[in-house]
Amino acid sequence: MALTPHVCWGDTPPASPPLFSIDLNKAVEPGQVSVVLEIFLLLTVLSLAPAILIMITSFTRIVIVLSVLRQAIGTHQMPPNQIIIGLALFLTFFIMTPVWQDINQNALQPYLTKKITQNQALEKASQPLRSFMFKQTKEKDLALLVDIANMERPRNVDDIPISVLIPSFIIGELKTAFQIGFLIYVPFLIIDMVVASVLLSMGMMMLPPVMISLPFKLMLFVLADGWYLIVGSLVKSFA
Repeated sequence: MALTPHVCWGDTPPASPPLFSIDLNKAVEPGQVSVVLEIFLLLTVLSLAPAILIMITSFTRIVIVLSVLRQAIGTHQMPPNQIIIGLALFLTFFIMTPVWQDINQNALQPYLTKKITQNQALEKASQPLRSFMFKQTKEKDLALLVDIANMERPRNVDDIPISVLIPSFIIGELKTAFQIGFLIYVPFLIIDMVVASVLLSMGMMMLPPVMISLPFKLMLFVLADGWYLIVGSLVKSFA
């Protein structure tokens, strides 16, 4: 008859090895140091990934135009920031879908199936993004950054490094966003001026013009189907 070991409540259960551990001892092999550095670089890139993706996509132009629109109407907190950023993100996903599909088909999936190397995958993934940014970047902005970097005159777009292309793209996006925002601001500014002049001529100087102009601006925006026009113009501006 086999005897089973007797376990008391006070006994400590055997410890199992951890699934993940951080060792601060000295490295025995050089490969251990390279793995730690790779993990550190990976965490750094992941922490900066949202900002990088925002700056190389259509998000910058969209969120600036929507913010200027809210200021032009006069509703300082309506729509809230969460709605503005959420709409900008979903419009960005919609606009960048062909680029993501190209990257997934030609770079990510071949790399996951081990058909291409990591360097080849990065090169193939950068090509659709470079093509998108070149379409939205002005030659004057590229010339400015090339001149500041003291580079030789590029023979074609392939000679322009990504470190020059990205800031040139951001400058162009900021300029285009403020141009669109100015065109949006003008009609609402005219309404404010008309209301202010009417109140001044009636002698109602103590009445804030914003209280009277805000309903008229909302009515104009609704009757003109403003969200349809703004979203449609933003999406078509990237075509």
